[in-house]
Amino acid sequence: MSVAIGKPIPPCTIPATSGLTFTPAAAQGKKLVIYFYPKDMTPGCTAESGEFRDNIEAFSKANTLVVGVSRDSLKSHDNFRSKLQLPFELIADTEEKLCQLFGVMKMKNMYGKQVRGVERSTFLFDSSGNLVKEWRGLKVPGHVTEVLQAAQATK
Repeated sequence: MSVAIGKPIPPCTIPATSGLTFTPAAAQGKKLVIYFYPKDMTPGCTAESGEFRDNIEAFSKANTLVVGVSRDSLKSHDNFRSKLQLPFELIADTEEKLCQLFGVMKMKNMYGKQVRGVERSTFLFDSSGNLVKEWRGLKVPGHVTEVLQAAQATK
C-alpha cells in the first residue's frame, strides 16, 4: 500500500524526536506537511529545514503541522534539531517504513557512483488527512514558500 492523491496515510507508528512517536492521527484536524530529506547536517537539508523553521509561524497560522523525515537515527535528529533550533519534530525512519509508503527511495548518482537514497520530496495533507499535493525530486530554493502557499490555499 502506498500514499496517493486523495487518500490518507495508512496507519503507522514511527519514532520521532522529543521521545514521541509519529502516527497520522497526530495531525487530526490540522493540515500536515511531511518533508523527506536525505541526511541530517548536509548543506541542502540544513537549508531546507531552516526555511521550514523560519516559516513555522506562517504554517501555524495556516493550521498546518510540519514534520521532517529521514533515515537518520533519533540521536542524529536530536543533534540536528538542537543545532538548527527546529520547532517541529523529526521522524527517524531507520526502517524505511514511511520512505516505502511514500515511494521516495531512489537510485541516485553520488560522486559518480549509484547509491540508494531518499529523494527530496514534500507532501501536503488537508485537515481531513487526505493527500492533496506532492513535490518530488525538488530543489530547495523557493520550495518552502511554494509549500506554504499551497497550505494556505488548502482547507
